[in-house]
Amino acid sequence: MNKGDLIKVMARKADFTEKDATIAYNAFIETITEALKAGDKVSLVGFGTFEVKEVAAKTGVNPQTGEKVEIAACKKPVMKFGKSYKELINN
Repeated sequence: MNKGDLIKVMARKADFTEKDATIAYNAFIETITEALKAGDKVSLVGFGTFEVKEVAAKTGVNPQTGEKVEIAACKKPVMKFGKSYKELINN
């Protein structure tokens, strides 16, 4: 399922127009993105938690040349699914 498919299903299930479902989808993504950029964690009980993890700088190796390369520290968005959601998927 891609973004367009998801929006169509959301529109059908919520009795929205596809335009309204697109607006809701975009608002959801934008809100989570803004929260993560602000350093907040977003917890959706029964579904999961979005958060940002700090990744330390490290030394890597260029596979083509074997040369060592410094990889800068960065922030990595992470989504951890909740236990009840995992159980729902597995049953």
